[in-house]
Amino acid sequence: MCRTPGAPLSIESLELEHPRDSEILVRVVAAGVCHTDLVVRDGMLPTPPPVVLGHEGAGVVERVGSAVTKVAVGDHVVMTFNSCGSCASCVEDAATYCHDFFPRNFAAARADGSSALSKDGERINGNFFGQSSFATHAVCHERNVVKVPADVSLELLGPLACGVQTGAGAVINALRVGAGRSFVVFGAGSVGLSAVMAARLVGAATIVAVDLNDARLAFAEEVGATHTVNSSSCNPVDAIMEITGGGVHFALDTTGLGTVIRTAVACLAPRGTCGVLGASAMGTEITLDEVHFMSGGRRLMGIVEGESTPDVFIPSLIELHRQGRFPFDKLVKFYPFEQINEAIRDSETGATIKPIVRMS
Repeated sequence: MCRTPGAPLSIESLELEHPRDSEILVRVVAAGVCHTDLVVRDGMLPTPPPVVLGHEGAGVVERVGSAVTKVAVGDHVVMTFNSCGSCASCVEDAATYCHDFFPRNFAAARADGSSALSKDGERINGNFFGQSSFATHAVCHERNVVKVPADVSLELLGPLACGVQTGAGAVINALRVGAGRSFVVFGAGSVGLSAVMAARLVGAATIVAVDLNDARLAFAEEVGATHTVNSSSCNPVDAIMEITGGGVHFALDTTGLGTVIRTAVACLAPRGTCGVLGASAMGTEITLDEVHFMSGGRRLMGIVEGESTPDVFIPSLIELHRQGRFPFDKLVKFYPFEQINEAIRDSETGATIKPIVRMS
């Protein structure tokens, strides 16, 4: 649990309400550690403490509300982002842009303002991304639970709920990178490397990874990058222009840093598109060279959760992994739940690409 912004998480025993009619109780088997958890822990987004974080949970259904038909007790599930199901975006099958996305995922409360968590009468904020899965059990919603095959290693699947889904979906669903096209990703973390694997999967001819970490860049080559650029040792715009012969068709920023986004747009060929998906502090601004941006018909787009429909996209990624075509398991390292702060530290230092904590 996060009680104080910036402080290590604590492991405490809490009371958890029974699921309501449209809710589901999941015994959490494992949960991925995502950069968004750390941004919220550090107080960069207005999620109120004390709060149980975690939004890449995978587990087994233990109880379902009376109105739930999507899953049954015993089903294996992944818990992903939450959405309202009734706004214009949700109705048009674009739940990643739910009009109520921020409160449904970052307010750490149900839609009616309540929380299923407490401790000796103290309210503990839960429902983070509709789950709060840094816990042995989580109450989630029919909207944000995805049934997965029972014969797949469940403890591996949590990152598909957010980080892996976001990177792969940005390439496949949002940018729609096509065969023979060029693609560059800024940031070779779990999201960026998932994007690299997806770009190889769809047949991109030139795949460039940009980072400051040579070990991450070497790994990017292992999973599909045709070129790498260490931006601490060269001008990345010049390097990418040379690699692509005049600019890249698609760029993706995973850092959320305004200066890096400006660089990503500067690398675009005329009519190129840059996607932005990194988590930034509230009020962060982006500045661009307007003449370069406008005169080349270039585009800049925000991307949330890879613009995926999780009930379709997550099972598709699992099948691609079965076939050996999307080896996201290479990104992960497992930690006992009791070592969650070590997992977070290793994520922050870059020692581990995608930590997953296993519940005891």
